[in-house]
Amino acid sequence: MKKILLIILIMVPFSVFSQVQIMHQNTEIADMVQEISPSKLEEYIQGLVSFGTRHSLSVDQEGRGIEAARQYVLSTFESFEEASGGRLSAKIDYFTVEKDGRRIPEDVRMGNVMATLKGTDPADDRIFIVSGHLDSRVSDIMNAESDAPGANDDGSGVAALMEMARIMSKRSFSATIIFVAVSGEEQGLKGAAHLARKAKEEGWNLAAMINNDMIGNSASSGTQLRDNTRVRVFSEGVPLHETEEMAKLRQYTNGENDSKSRQLARYIKEIGERYVAQLEVKLVYRNDRFLRGGDHTPFSKEGFTAVRICEYNENYTQQHQDLRTADKVQYGDLPEHIDYEYLRKNSGVNLAVLASLASAPSVPQEVGIDVSELTNSTTLRWEEPENGKAKGYYVLMRETSSPVWEKKFFTDALSMTLPYSKDNYFFAVQAVGEGMVESRAVFPAPVR
Repeated sequence: MKKILLIILIMVPFSVFSQVQIMHQNTEIADMVQEISPSKLEEYIQGLVSFGTRHSLSVDQEGRGIEAARQYVLSTFESFEEASGGRLSAKIDYFTVEKDGRRIPEDVRMGNVMATLKGTDPADDRIFIVSGHLDSRVSDIMNAESDAPGANDDGSGVAALMEMARIMSKRSFSATIIFVAVSGEEQGLKGAAHLARKAKEEGWNLAAMINNDMIGNSASSGTQLRDNTRVRVFSEGVPLHETEEMAKLRQYTNGENDSKSRQLARYIKEIGERYVAQLEVKLVYRNDRFLRGGDHTPFSKEGFTAVRICEYNENYTQQHQDLRTADKVQYGDLPEHIDYEYLRKNSGVNLAVLASLASAPSVPQEVGIDVSELTNSTTLRWEEPENGKAKGYYVLMRETSSPVWEKKFFTDALSMTLPYSKDNYFFAVQAVGEGMVESRAVFPAPVR
């Protein structure tokens, strides 16, 4: 892939120096991001809303309900198969959820709509999943009859999947990408839990999972804020699936802010802001919103690297609401509330991240930090990635108080010594492939 360089000059007020930050943009990835169409996103959302309700328990009817919506998403995915040259294949993965006496009163068949874009390297078995949830709801979680447009929650996430599949299916990537519209999120993350268990039981090399849930609204309720320049990424610190050995290593290295999911979140911030203008990716240091969860959570519980992307401001007059007007306030998750330019930006973040990860080599192996002697320099060593060829590596560095990596040092060797103390900084290593596409960063383990 070709590349271009963007050079940003940041003038620091009242200072005698300036800082130059160089960011590498891969031209093919940049072109894909620019291809995202707000009108296409609106078309997909209007299509999803047209089915009345997408409640997971809605009764099958012609042109109404979640099964009709599944078929719409499936047919849309299938329409992209020809342009993919046979690499994209779509299906519905049906499964049965047994009654639980709570949100599932009777056994019900559900289905995840999946479009798999097969990687082009037979030796690369990595899989990247990007998801949104197809189901919708109103105020009463058990009301499967009333209209539940679900334009933003989570029509916006599903529309992003469809638009990414349309654009990315025409390109080639080393690793496999699965676009999946899951069912049963509102009934207890049922579709995501099914897929996470399947990935675990079948031994998928699932390198990362990105959940998009509500990425199209830019206005908040109550505070009356409107902002389409920020988006949140939620990531776990202490892994939900942490073994005793992992806990010991985390405590020994003070790595509570350096889980794999946290590294993925930092990656999303760097890559997203590199390719999408006028958008700041905000890192939120929790698995999800306060006391709440999303479709990435079952993957985290199975030990996979998973995060959630979500709009910065939530509007609770539109989320989980019956359609009505009260005190001159319109309630309900309607398509006219979507900010399609904001949705375009957030879709662009997803696309840039997936394209970068699926094109880059896999992460460097056996990343270690030398602790054999006390010194004010730091030596890191690693081995080549399992998948793909690295043309070099970045050694990343940040102060212990910094949320993001602050310096990147390039090398084509398998080790590097830096004149910075491991007492004062955190480090990581990422592989760099052709076109300057980078892998996720790996936090080092102590080695002697």
